[in-house]
Amino acid sequence: MFVYSLGQPSLRQALERAKQTIDNQVSKPTAKPTMRWVFHCFMSIHLLTVNGVKQITNLNRERLWIIQFFGAPCRKYYLLS
Repeated sequence: MFVYSLGQPSLRQALERAKQTIDNQVSKPTAKPTMRWVFHCFMSIHLLTVNGVKQITNLNRERLWIIQFFGAPCRKYYLLS
């Protein structure tokens, strides 16, 4: 609950500033997603290391779209910066 309460307002503010939305559970655009839903979307992302090279698997277009509304540390976590 603590993580939700920290991340949810930040995500919503970033969406509002950018005047953008993400899809909710029923594939309808929303500017006020819940962190529970966002975390659920990210459950199938995995870090794979092959021969010492790290790769992120299952990072699709929808997940990349959501990640852009988080800060640089989040993009770095997913090896995007």
